[in-house]
Amino acid sequence: MKINVNGTAHQIEVEEDMPLLWVLRDELRLTGTKFGCGGGFCGACTIHLDGQPMRACLTPVSLAKGKQITTIEGLSENGDHPLQQAWIEHNVPQCGYCQSGQLMSAAALLAHNASPSDGEIDQAMTGNLCRCGTYPRIRSAIKTAAVKSATFENAAAREGEN
Repeated sequence: MKINVNGTAHQIEVEEDMPLLWVLRDELRLTGTKFGCGGGFCGACTIHLDGQPMRACLTPVSLAKGKQITTIEGLSENGDHPLQQAWIEHNVPQCGYCQSGQLMSAAALLAHNASPSDGEIDQAMTGNLCRCGTYPRIRSAIKTAAVKSATFENAAAREGEN
């Protein structure tokens, strides 16, 4: 079976009902996506499937055929995504275990809503649990990333006009 992960096609030999999480971690050695609960409750395994946040622990690899899979490794090659920068600026992680899932959910939110309200952030992030309780910092970082993204896009648009 062929799947596309972070813009790269991979030929894999696995059972079609194998959870995508184990394909990513064990077959492709992309270990940024974490195993948390195995039941889709904690969000540590959040990836994007055609831009939509999905729980990789519950998603059979067969559902990924013909779709674009994005993992935390594919969010930004250099760690310069506005969310990654805001995460550092706001000192979001403590233990860090849930953070790849948090970032992927936040990235999906900002891709669809460039300026989310507190309520919209809370709603989008509700499926991602953080045992360290960094939720206020996560919300602040998402707001900062939204502003940084808008500033970057406006600067790029102005540059294109010249």
